Amino acid sequence: MNETSKLTIVPSVDDDGSKRTGKPYSTPGTWVSASAHIITAVIGSGVLSLSWAIAQLGWIAGLIALVFFSVVTWFTSILLADCCRDPVSGTRCSCYMDVVKSNLGGINTKFCGIAQYVNLVGTTIGYSITSAISMAGHSAGCHVKNNKFMIIFGIIEIVLSQIPDFNELSWLSVLAAVMSFGYSCIGLGLSIAKVAGGSHPRTSLTGTTVGVDVTKWQKIWNCSEALGNIAFSYAFSTVLIEIQASLLDTLKSSPPENESMKKATSAGISITTMFYISCGALGYAAFGNNAPGNFLTGFGFFEPYWLIDIANMFIIVHLVGAYQVFCQPIFNRVEDWCISQWPNNSFTKESSPIKLPLFGDYTFSTLRLVWRTAYVITTVVVAMILPFFNGILGLLGAVSFWPLTVYFPIRMHISRENIPPFCWKWIWLNMLVVVCLIISLLAAAGSIAAISKDLSTYKPFNSVS
Repeated sequence: MNETSKLTIVPSVDDDGSKRTGKPYSTPGTWVSASAHIITAVIGSGVLSLSWAIAQLGWIAGLIALVFFSVVTWFTSILLADCCRDPVSGTRCSCYMDVVKSNLGGINTKFCGIAQYVNLVGTTIGYSITSAISMAGHSAGCHVKNNKFMIIFGIIEIVLSQIPDFNELSWLSVLAAVMSFGYSCIGLGLSIAKVAGGSHPRTSLTGTTVGVDVTKWQKIWNCSEALGNIAFSYAFSTVLIEIQASLLDTLKSSPPENESMKKATSAGISITTMFYISCGALGYAAFGNNAPGNFLTGFGFFEPYWLIDIANMFIIVHLVGAYQVFCQPIFNRVEDWCISQWPNNSFTKESSPIKLPLFGDYTFSTLRLVWRTAYVITTVVVAMILPFFNGILGLLGAVSFWPLTVYFPIRMHISRENIPPFCWKWIWLNMLVVVCLIISLLAAAGSIAAISKDLSTYKPFNSVS
């Protein structure tokens, strides 16, 4: 069997006349590959802070919060998957901003762009911080500086950032998804072993106790920050449209891309929620109200050393892949803008393909090399300046969850379906928007309070684990 017979012939144009970016012969995009992208994007550094989040909220509110964010994210992602095409012309949209522009337009487009790209940039900075903590590993007890580990992470990302787009990232997402399962299972197993070994730390239905573990105001701010951490752990709506657009580039006409994406979303979030509840609940059972912010590196588990080191290696590999998933929309947006502004400039044009050992043909681009390298360096430098793990995660979750996961999908659904104002469906959809806004504001306030506290003792470029 020759090579091309193993691959799917991808049409050069879509059913709406749009040019596809997928190769003429390409591995077909399926809901399975989309699920890998989703799991890579969702099961990230957020899982590491879930036991701490449940410790602040307690058994009842903590588990309810996990289920609530899971159901809301699944529901709004299903709505968002139906918005990938323009409601009038039927042409497909390649990014979240284009979707909002087609369905809502006006100031909503700018609001979406700010929310999405601030979140994407912030997430890549957060991943740079988390990777350094994992690279430090058992050196954490010796207070080793994180800067060198962030630089190593940055060098790896500079190389991987030269991968052109999502179509070429499937292998990395699959690997990253496997790694996320790996370290989640290790954390899960160690939590079970700790509980089974007779460890019975103090837990409660309401979490940390005022007057014993925390003060009244610490309890309020910590609970708010915990909501932000949980919201961040489900933040993948920022890249859902980009994943769906890349899926369409190599997808057969049947089933429709929105149906494949719904299937991928349901699978990805179901698997993720199962791991989140298991890791969060068992992590809390293992550490109680003293659960650390990062249960694998934050003075949580230390033995067996070799297994913790493997878990941290898995985290690093996963974050390497997740960083790329969140970077691609930023890379492509800037590069598309530069090409549209200077279409005939030699700097923005791609050169002829070159052959690389083990990787085959690769189209070199000076713009891609310079711009993406500069971006990675910038995120690493900012990560060195602001090394606040839980506070950063909480703030990112709070800032992105309401507009990108809740507000825009629901607003676009109401617009596309022409739902009349003040009917029952319109009322409960808008009630959901308001409730999620309140939660996001509380989470943002708690995270800002935590970052402000860290700022009082921090020195730039002097982060230690």
